[in-house]
Amino acid sequence: MIRALKAIDAHAGGQTLRLIIDGFPRPHGRTASQQHDWAKRNADALRRAVVLPPRGHEDLTAALLTEPVSPQAHAGLLLMDAGGYPSMSGHSVIAATTIAVERGLLFSRDFDHTEATVLFDTRAGLVRARARLIVHGDARRVDAVTISNVAAFVHAASEIVKIGTRQLRVDVAFGGAFYAIVDTEATGIPLIAARLPDLRRLAIDICRSLGDSVVPEHPGDPKLAGVAGVIFTGPPQDPEAHLRNVTVNAAGSVDLSASGTGTSAVMAVLDAMGLLPEGEPFVHEGLSGSLLRGRVAGRTRLGDNAAILTDVEGSAWITGEHTFLLDDDDPFREGLIL
Repeated sequence: MIRALKAIDAHAGGQTLRLIIDGFPRPHGRTASQQHDWAKRNADALRRAVVLPPRGHEDLTAALLTEPVSPQAHAGLLLMDAGGYPSMSGHSVIAATTIAVERGLLFSRDFDHTEATVLFDTRAGLVRARARLIVHGDARRVDAVTISNVAAFVHAASEIVKIGTRQLRVDVAFGGAFYAIVDTEATGIPLIAARLPDLRRLAIDICRSLGDSVVPEHPGDPKLAGVAGVIFTGPPQDPEAHLRNVTVNAAGSVDLSASGTGTSAVMAVLDAMGLLPEGEPFVHEGLSGSLLRGRVAGRTRLGDNAAILTDVEGSAWITGEHTFLLDDDDPFREGLIL
């Protein structure tokens, strides 16, 4: 038996999203969490097949448009990567919005010639994406997407992490997932592509060490728990940017973009330190050299935590359409873990 999966790829800041448009079963569940759990139990082999080699790679993110679970949402967004099912991914929302609007996958009476607003249910909560449009005849092109992310907050400041005989201080913050944020100057590893293997290993070690002592839990949803990855920050190379970063998830996957969820988490830390002036934009640079532009759109509280509401803007470009064949006789039908 041969199964066909169809997908459209787009990149946001150099980081690829593979949006599956056909061949993946519809996840069941009344909540985004239940849909994630269903996919993990019933379709995880398809996740591996789409994300891992030989069809994908360890840094790829895939997504599936699902039935919305909240009345105001246009669709749900089920996210997948080499490590499993992320709760939120900013670059993925930017890319999925671009694909959905340009290819007419979603319809709303609220779409006009200048802007299309799409609301996605994600595992982290409801996310609003506003696509700025350029119209050429009957075709609509997405010029940029601004995502209004879920509330971001600091869970723990200056937490000590032991890595072998060394000690590092990290800030743990939520921006759609929990991240450990590390000043790269303390690690001695520069934020350059040549040192990615070292950053991957260090991020995995940090996540393991934190897992023994710090297990952050979202006050509104106890299932949103644990450190999803590490954000290494350092001086920017682009004169417009305020910080450069490399985001590595707990399984070692690298975000080549400036990381949308990571940008929100870093902004929460800077705001708590009094280093994010009110009304000023924050420009975040990724390893690819791409920029994301964030701003504080509001303030709220989550339990005992002061939180900020962030808007993050970026752009995405469609790079290809694919039909992937999954042959039962193929020994790597479900992907290859190297």
